[in-house]
Amino acid sequence: MTTKISYAIAFVLGLGMIFLGARFFFSPEVATAAFGIRFNSTGDYSFHHIKGIRDIFSGILLCALVLMNERRAVGAMLLVATIIPVSDMITVLEKSYNGVQQAIPHIVATIICSVVGILLLTTKAQIQTPIKKEAILN
Repeated sequence: MTTKISYAIAFVLGLGMIFLGARFFFSPEVATAAFGIRFNSTGDYSFHHIKGIRDIFSGILLCALVLMNERRAVGAMLLVATIIPVSDMITVLEKSYNGVQQAIPHIVATIICSVVGILLLTTKAQIQTPIKKEAILN
């Protein structure tokens, strides 16, 4: 049961990453503000494209690993990937115009990735035994 819930959370995280990444392409002003930094209105969208494609790739990979039922790979990816929201949180908190409130989404993402990653790595694989005909007939 823990594995199924962890898979569901991981899949939703993957979809969320795809959404966030796409938002950096299609609505960079909104995405930047939601990320916790000020939008640079000089017309240079390099940061947005870099951040967007990173998030889209991460989300697609996470969803693919969940769909392929790669429990340990999903767990390892989530645990290692905690470096991303941690570094994002540090970036946000370094800005003089931000407070802890802007860092909360990054803190929550760090906690979720850590907990779900650890759960998937420490949960034993469930081995399904084939049902014997004799058991059904008796």
